[in-house]
Amino acid sequence: MKMESSDKVKYVLWFAQEHVNFRAADIESVASIFNIEVNYHTEISDVPYCIVELPSEKEAHLLASRCISLRSVLELWGHGKTNEELHNSIQQTPKDRMYPHFVSEKSFRLTVETFCKSLSMKEKVERIESFSYLPIEGNVNLKDPDVTFYLLEYFGQDSNNIPEQPYELFFGRWVADGQRSLIQKLSLKTRHFLGNTSMDAQLSLLMANQAKIVPGSLVYDPFVGSGSLLVSAAQFGGYVSGADIDFLMIHGKSRPVRPNQKVREKGESIKSNMQQYNLSSKYVGVLVADFARPLWRPDVRFDAILTDPPYGVREATFKVGSWRGPDIKPIAEKHLPHHIPAKVDYDLQELMRDLLDFAANHLCMGGRLVFWLPICREEYDEEKSLPKHKCLRLIYNCEQVLSCHSSRLLLCMEKVKEPVTKEKTPPAELTSTTRFRHRYFGGKEQKE
Repeated sequence: MKMESSDKVKYVLWFAQEHVNFRAADIESVASIFNIEVNYHTEISDVPYCIVELPSEKEAHLLASRCISLRSVLELWGHGKTNEELHNSIQQTPKDRMYPHFVSEKSFRLTVETFCKSLSMKEKVERIESFSYLPIEGNVNLKDPDVTFYLLEYFGQDSNNIPEQPYELFFGRWVADGQRSLIQKLSLKTRHFLGNTSMDAQLSLLMANQAKIVPGSLVYDPFVGSGSLLVSAAQFGGYVSGADIDFLMIHGKSRPVRPNQKVREKGESIKSNMQQYNLSSKYVGVLVADFARPLWRPDVRFDAILTDPPYGVREATFKVGSWRGPDIKPIAEKHLPHHIPAKVDYDLQELMRDLLDFAANHLCMGGRLVFWLPICREEYDEEKSLPKHKCLRLIYNCEQVLSCHSSRLLLCMEKVKEPVTKEKTPPAELTSTTRFRHRYFGGKEQKE
């Protein structure tokens, strides 16, 4: 993260206070997609704002066109820790930046927004009137103004101890909103086809950004389930495909998960989800397949792999096999069309090894693998708990806390070189992952 200071135009990134650990990866990934140089004047942290310098307003619009963590982007005209500092800062801002927006031909609105404190209408009006020295000539338009000015006040994050005066104040011109509206558009509440592990729309979109999905990207999910990740990838222009060992889920015949729904509606499927969002043209298709067994030709390449592997909590981890080992009677040819292969447990460490090997072999150079890994928080050690591969470099590690003792990490890895051998990588000793199911279910012993 490059930190610089200059007299160039600065912008305020105003964040939603949700999935805080993911916002830096979101901004940096989108900046990388559009090749935007972002100079940070404050670090991205747990506070809901960050001051940055961008080459131009065009880049601000590009960031906002993809970022899920952003509420809005403002051109910064004033900043201070007190009202006096704020107004002095505004008066020192070059007039050629502000005055073109004060002309009579442009209607305006001044919005007061606070963080961690609610203001009465009287207090808001008093704050608006404090800007009466600005030579704004246009008419007020509260519904659809040509220009929107924002006063942002930050009162900290302790709702039980709110100060009388804000810690930070910002004033500027609204430039663009982030893509928070997509969260509502793709909400699982209105999704046609759901499964037990359908990924939350916001997290799916964040994953798609970290994977740097762009129009034309070829995207694959090897544990596709109900296809939530495919929806978000397709929303950003990717051509999506996937596979899963669960025959019933792939064919929309699994048990419904919505309350009071006893049978699936006609046509429920991953394809129907794509049709729901007018994304059918981006849908390549899905397959019933065992990830532990090779499926694709060696020369098949994907631009990104997005997945949420099963880890035995809401969905079992299975692969095709039998506890009888090699002593299995062959299936008669007449039974093959209706035969469902037996399954055995798919050890999570083995699954992770296979996933990283698959990504190393089937990602394009520079392509990204984005996936979830469960951990026991008290046993987590970044050196020992994360899977590694000689062909993949860890880019981001974002934590989502699930409980006091468990979390899941969203890992983003980038392919940096081609594998030189077809030998599989040995399973990593993932200490906190190995015991995840044991700790998650309250210490109950797992069956062998």
